[in-house]
Amino acid sequence: MATLYTQQSKNVTKTWLLMTVFFVVVIGLGWTASYVYNMPEILFIAVVFSIAMNIIGYWYSDKIVLKISGAKPATREENFDLYTIVENLSITAGLPKPRVYIINDPVPNAFATGRNKEHAVVAVTTGLLSILDRSELEGVIAHELSHIGNKDILLGTIAVVLVGFITLLSDFMFRSTMFGRRQRGDSNVHPILLVASIALMILAPIVATLLQLAISRKREFLADASGALMTRYPEGLANALRKINEYSGLMKRANHATAHLYISNPFGSRKKLSTWSKMFSTHPPAEERINALLGNKQA
Repeated sequence: MATLYTQQSKNVTKTWLLMTVFFVVVIGLGWTASYVYNMPEILFIAVVFSIAMNIIGYWYSDKIVLKISGAKPATREENFDLYTIVENLSITAGLPKPRVYIINDPVPNAFATGRNKEHAVVAVTTGLLSILDRSELEGVIAHELSHIGNKDILLGTIAVVLVGFITLLSDFMFRSTMFGRRQRGDSNVHPILLVASIALMILAPIVATLLQLAISRKREFLADASGALMTRYPEGLANALRKINEYSGLMKRANHATAHLYISNPFGSRKKLSTWSKMFSTHPPAEERINALLGNKQA
Protein backbone atom coordinates (compact mmCIF):
# COMPACT_ATOMS: atom_id res chain seq x y z
CA MET A 1 0.00 0.00 0.00
CA ALA A 2 1.27 3.48 -0.89
CA THR A 3 2.44 5.62 2.01
CA LEU A 4 3.84 9.09 2.50
CA TYR A 5 7.34 7.62 2.29
CA THR A 6 6.68 5.88 -1.03
CA GLN A 7 5.38 9.22 -2.36
CA GLN A 8 8.59 10.94 -1.22
CA SER A 9 10.66 8.22 -2.91
CA LYS A 10 8.65 8.61 -6.13
CA ASN A 11 9.24 12.36 -6.13
CA VAL A 12 13.00 11.84 -5.79
CA THR A 13 12.90 9.35 -8.68
CA LYS A 14 10.84 11.76 -10.81
CA THR A 15 13.34 14.54 -10.09
CA TRP A 16 16.23 12.44 -11.39
CA LEU A 17 14.12 11.41 -14.38
CA LEU A 18 13.32 15.03 -15.18
CA MET A 19 17.00 16.02 -15.01
CA THR A 20 17.93 13.04 -17.21
CA VAL A 21 15.29 13.92 -19.82
CA PHE A 22 16.57 17.49 -19.90
CA PHE A 23 20.15 16.25 -20.37
CA VAL A 24 19.13 13.97 -23.26
CA VAL A 25 17.02 16.64 -24.99
CA VAL A 26 19.80 19.25 -24.84
CA ILE A 27 22.39 16.73 -26.06
CA GLY A 28 20.02 15.86 -28.90
CA LEU A 29 19.74 19.53 -29.83
CA GLY A 30 23.52 19.89 -29.72
CA TRP A 31 24.12 16.82 -31.84
CA THR A 32 21.59 17.97 -34.46
CA ALA A 33 23.14 21.42 -34.70
CA SER A 34 26.72 20.08 -34.77
CA TYR A 35 25.82 17.61 -37.55
CA VAL A 36 24.00 20.13 -39.71
CA TYR A 37 26.59 22.91 -39.33
CA ASN A 38 29.52 20.45 -39.27
CA MET A 39 30.77 22.01 -36.04
CA PRO A 40 31.59 19.32 -33.41
CA GLU A 41 32.25 21.99 -30.79
CA ILE A 42 28.48 22.68 -30.63
CA LEU A 43 27.95 19.22 -29.12
CA PHE A 44 30.61 19.93 -26.50
CA ILE A 45 28.89 23.21 -25.65
CA ALA A 46 25.55 21.39 -25.35
CA VAL A 47 27.04 18.86 -22.91
CA VAL A 48 28.54 21.60 -20.73
CA PHE A 49 25.33 23.63 -20.91
CA SER A 50 23.08 20.71 -19.92
CA ILE A 51 25.29 19.84 -16.94
CA ALA A 52 25.43 23.50 -15.88
CA MET A 53 21.65 23.89 -16.12
CA ASN A 54 21.06 20.79 -14.02
CA ILE A 55 23.38 22.20 -11.36
CA ILE A 56 21.69 25.61 -11.51
CA GLY A 57 18.29 23.94 -11.46
CA TYR A 58 19.16 22.13 -8.24
CA TRP A 59 20.93 24.92 -6.34
CA TYR A 60 19.27 28.10 -7.59
CA SER A 61 15.83 27.19 -8.93
CA ASP A 62 14.09 28.50 -5.79
CA LYS A 63 15.71 31.92 -6.25
CA ILE A 64 14.65 31.92 -9.90
CA VAL A 65 11.06 31.07 -8.94
CA LEU A 66 10.95 33.84 -6.34
CA LYS A 67 12.33 36.31 -8.88
CA ILE A 68 9.79 35.29 -11.52
CA SER A 69 6.91 35.60 -9.05
CA GLY A 70 8.08 38.94 -7.65
CA ALA A 71 8.10 37.60 -4.08
CA LYS A 72 9.71 39.66 -1.31
CA PRO A 73 10.80 38.54 2.17
CA ALA A 74 8.09 38.99 4.80
CA THR A 75 8.84 40.58 8.16
CA ARG A 76 7.55 39.34 11.49
CA GLU A 77 6.50 42.86 12.48
CA GLU A 78 4.30 43.41 9.42
CA ASN A 79 3.03 39.83 9.06
CA PHE A 80 2.88 38.55 12.63
CA ASP A 81 -0.12 36.24 12.18
CA LEU A 82 1.37 34.66 9.07
CA TYR A 83 4.70 34.15 10.81
CA THR A 84 3.18 32.53 13.89
CA ILE A 85 1.02 30.23 11.77
CA VAL A 86 4.05 29.09 9.77
CA GLU A 87 6.09 28.58 12.95
CA ASN A 88 3.39 26.65 14.81
CA LEU A 89 2.49 24.39 11.89
CA SER A 90 6.17 23.73 11.12
CA ILE A 91 6.56 22.43 14.68
CA THR A 92 3.44 20.30 14.25
CA ALA A 93 4.76 18.88 10.98
CA GLY A 94 8.25 18.29 12.38
CA LEU A 95 9.80 20.56 9.76
CA PRO A 96 12.29 23.42 9.99
CA LYS A 97 10.49 26.74 9.64
CA PRO A 98 10.68 27.77 5.98
CA ARG A 99 11.45 31.30 4.90
CA VAL A 100 8.32 33.37 4.40
CA TYR A 101 7.73 35.57 1.36
CA ILE A 102 4.95 37.92 0.26
CA ILE A 103 3.79 38.55 -3.30
CA ASN A 104 2.11 41.91 -3.80
CA ASP A 105 -0.87 40.73 -5.80
CA PRO A 106 -4.63 40.98 -5.09
CA VAL A 107 -5.25 37.48 -6.47
CA PRO A 108 -5.33 34.95 -3.60
CA ASN A 109 -2.69 32.27 -4.07
CA ALA A 110 0.33 30.60 -2.48
CA PHE A 111 3.18 28.22 -3.25
CA ALA A 112 6.13 26.45 -1.66
CA THR A 113 9.54 26.08 -3.25
CA GLY A 114 13.12 25.05 -2.43
CA ARG A 115 15.44 22.10 -2.94
CA ASN A 116 14.78 20.49 0.46
CA LYS A 117 13.09 21.11 3.81
CA GLU A 118 16.17 22.92 5.16
CA HIS A 119 16.05 25.42 2.29
CA ALA A 120 12.30 25.73 1.79
CA VAL A 121 10.21 28.82 1.12
CA VAL A 122 6.51 29.52 1.54
CA ALA A 123 5.11 32.47 -0.41
CA VAL A 124 1.61 33.91 -0.20
CA THR A 125 -0.05 36.81 -1.97
CA THR A 126 -1.41 39.90 -0.27
CA GLY A 127 -4.78 38.96 -1.76
CA LEU A 128 -4.72 35.65 0.11
CA LEU A 129 -4.00 37.38 3.41
CA SER A 130 -6.83 39.86 2.85
CA ILE A 131 -9.67 37.37 2.22
CA LEU A 132 -8.88 34.40 4.49
CA ASP A 133 -9.55 34.13 8.21
CA ARG A 134 -7.02 32.45 10.49
CA SER A 135 -8.35 28.88 10.18
CA GLU A 136 -8.45 29.17 6.38
CA LEU A 137 -4.92 30.59 6.25
CA GLU A 138 -3.76 27.74 8.49
CA GLY A 139 -5.27 25.30 5.99
CA VAL A 140 -3.36 26.86 3.09
CA ILE A 141 -0.06 26.99 4.99
CA ALA A 142 -0.53 23.37 6.11
CA HIS A 143 -1.07 22.43 2.45
CA GLU A 144 2.18 24.14 1.44
CA LEU A 145 4.12 22.61 4.34
CA SER A 146 2.81 19.23 3.20
CA HIS A 147 4.40 19.84 -0.20
CA ILE A 148 7.67 20.43 1.63
CA GLY A 149 7.29 17.30 3.74
CA ASN A 150 6.27 15.21 0.72
CA LYS A 151 9.36 16.40 -1.22
CA ASP A 152 7.16 17.87 -3.94
CA ILE A 153 9.04 21.17 -3.90
CA LEU A 154 12.33 19.96 -5.40
CA LEU A 155 10.59 18.29 -8.32
CA GLY A 156 8.25 21.19 -8.98
CA THR A 157 10.93 23.86 -8.65
CA ILE A 158 13.49 22.16 -10.89
CA ALA A 159 10.76 21.70 -13.50
CA VAL A 160 10.41 25.48 -13.73
CA VAL A 161 14.04 25.94 -14.78
CA LEU A 162 14.61 22.88 -16.95
CA VAL A 163 11.30 22.92 -18.81
CA GLY A 164 11.70 26.64 -19.41
CA PHE A 165 15.16 26.17 -20.90
CA ILE A 166 13.96 23.37 -23.20
CA THR A 167 11.35 25.75 -24.61
CA LEU A 168 13.83 28.63 -24.96
CA LEU A 169 16.40 26.44 -26.70
CA SER A 170 13.91 25.09 -29.22
CA ASP A 171 12.64 28.59 -29.93
CA PHE A 172 16.20 29.86 -30.41
CA MET A 173 17.00 27.00 -32.77
CA PHE A 174 13.89 27.64 -34.84
CA ARG A 175 14.54 31.38 -35.09
CA SER A 176 18.19 30.91 -36.02
CA THR A 177 17.16 28.48 -38.74
CA MET A 178 14.31 30.47 -40.25
CA PHE A 179 15.70 33.99 -39.96
CA GLY A 180 19.48 33.60 -39.75
CA ARG A 181 19.93 32.36 -43.26
CA ARG A 182 17.30 34.75 -44.56
CA GLN A 183 19.36 37.70 -43.28
CA ARG A 184 22.37 36.32 -45.14
CA GLY A 185 20.35 36.07 -48.33
CA ASP A 186 20.32 32.25 -48.30
CA SER A 187 16.83 30.97 -49.00
CA ASN A 188 17.88 27.31 -49.05
CA VAL A 189 17.38 26.19 -45.49
CA HIS A 190 19.00 22.83 -44.76
CA PRO A 191 16.11 20.30 -44.80
CA ILE A 192 17.39 18.32 -41.78
CA LEU A 193 17.74 21.41 -39.63
CA LEU A 194 14.43 22.78 -40.87
CA VAL A 195 12.56 19.58 -40.01
CA ALA A 196 14.32 19.30 -36.63
CA SER A 197 13.59 22.93 -35.79
CA ILE A 198 9.91 22.72 -36.69
CA ALA A 199 9.57 19.43 -34.80
CA LEU A 200 11.23 20.90 -31.72
CA MET A 201 9.15 24.05 -31.92
CA ILE A 202 5.98 21.95 -31.94
CA LEU A 203 7.10 19.34 -29.43
CA ALA A 204 8.74 21.63 -26.85
CA PRO A 205 5.47 22.99 -25.41
CA ILE A 206 4.05 19.46 -25.41
CA VAL A 207 7.15 18.14 -23.62
CA ALA A 208 6.89 20.98 -21.12
CA THR A 209 3.23 20.17 -20.43
CA LEU A 210 3.87 16.45 -20.12
CA LEU A 211 6.76 17.02 -17.74
CA GLN A 212 4.62 19.26 -15.59
CA LEU A 213 1.82 16.69 -15.65
CA ALA A 214 4.37 14.02 -14.73
CA ILE A 215 4.73 15.87 -11.46
CA SER A 216 1.15 14.60 -11.03
CA ARG A 217 -1.96 16.43 -9.96
CA LYS A 218 -2.35 13.71 -7.34
CA ARG A 219 0.18 15.60 -5.26
CA GLU A 220 -2.43 18.33 -4.73
CA PHE A 221 -4.90 15.85 -3.29
CA LEU A 222 -2.17 14.36 -1.10
CA ALA A 223 -1.09 17.79 0.13
CA ASP A 224 -4.74 18.67 0.83
CA ALA A 225 -5.18 15.48 2.86
CA SER A 226 -1.86 15.91 4.69
CA GLY A 227 -2.66 19.55 5.41
CA ALA A 228 -6.09 18.70 6.78
CA LEU A 229 -4.51 16.04 9.00
CA MET A 230 -1.99 18.59 10.24
CA THR A 231 -4.60 21.15 11.30
CA ARG A 232 -7.29 18.59 12.26
CA TYR A 233 -9.73 20.95 10.56
CA PRO A 234 -10.36 20.10 6.87
CA GLU A 235 -13.12 22.71 6.66
CA GLY A 236 -10.48 25.45 6.96
CA LEU A 237 -8.68 24.43 3.77
CA ALA A 238 -11.96 23.61 2.03
CA ASN A 239 -13.29 27.10 2.75
CA ALA A 240 -10.01 28.63 1.61
CA LEU A 241 -10.13 26.72 -1.69
CA ARG A 242 -13.73 27.84 -2.18
CA LYS A 243 -12.79 31.51 -1.69
CA ILE A 244 -9.73 31.21 -3.92
CA ASN A 245 -11.75 29.51 -6.65
CA GLU A 246 -14.40 32.25 -6.56
CA TYR A 247 -11.76 34.85 -7.41
CA SER A 248 -11.50 34.96 -11.20
CA GLY A 249 -8.62 37.41 -11.55
CA LEU A 250 -5.31 36.81 -13.32
CA MET A 251 -2.10 37.16 -11.31
CA LYS A 252 0.10 40.05 -12.42
CA ARG A 253 3.10 37.80 -12.97
CA ALA A 254 1.34 34.59 -13.95
CA ASN A 255 3.74 32.31 -15.79
CA HIS A 256 3.17 28.92 -17.41
CA ALA A 257 6.53 27.72 -16.13
CA THR A 258 5.57 28.29 -12.48
CA ALA A 259 1.80 27.67 -12.67
CA HIS A 260 2.02 24.13 -11.28
CA LEU A 261 3.66 25.37 -8.06
CA TYR A 262 0.67 27.40 -6.88
CA ILE A 263 -2.16 26.06 -4.76
CA SER A 264 -4.53 27.32 -7.47
CA ASN A 265 -4.17 28.15 -11.16
CA PRO A 266 -2.58 31.65 -11.33
CA PHE A 267 -4.33 32.27 -14.67
CA GLY A 268 -7.71 32.35 -12.97
CA SER A 269 -10.20 29.70 -11.92
CA ARG A 270 -12.18 27.82 -14.51
CA LYS A 271 -15.17 26.46 -12.69
CA LYS A 272 -16.36 24.24 -15.55
CA LEU A 273 -13.68 22.25 -17.32
CA SER A 274 -14.17 19.79 -20.12
CA THR A 275 -12.74 16.29 -19.78
CA TRP A 276 -9.96 17.25 -22.22
CA SER A 277 -9.11 20.40 -20.26
CA LYS A 278 -8.98 18.44 -17.00
CA MET A 279 -6.45 16.05 -18.53
CA PHE A 280 -4.05 18.87 -19.39
CA SER A 281 -4.64 21.09 -16.37
CA THR A 282 -1.86 21.45 -13.80
CA HIS A 283 -4.49 21.54 -11.02
CA PRO A 284 -7.46 19.30 -10.29
CA PRO A 285 -10.82 21.11 -10.18
CA ALA A 286 -11.41 22.93 -6.89
CA GLU A 287 -14.79 21.24 -6.48
CA GLU A 288 -13.16 17.81 -6.48
CA ARG A 289 -10.60 18.90 -3.91
CA ILE A 290 -13.25 20.42 -1.67
CA ASN A 291 -15.44 17.32 -1.91
CA ALA A 292 -12.47 15.12 -1.03
CA LEU A 293 -11.72 17.25 2.03
CA LEU A 294 -15.34 17.26 3.19
CA GLY A 295 -15.88 13.54 2.65
CA ASN A 296 -17.69 13.79 -0.71
CA LYS A 297 -20.26 16.19 0.64
CA GLN A 298 -21.58 18.95 -1.58
CA ALA A 299 -19.00 21.70 -2.07
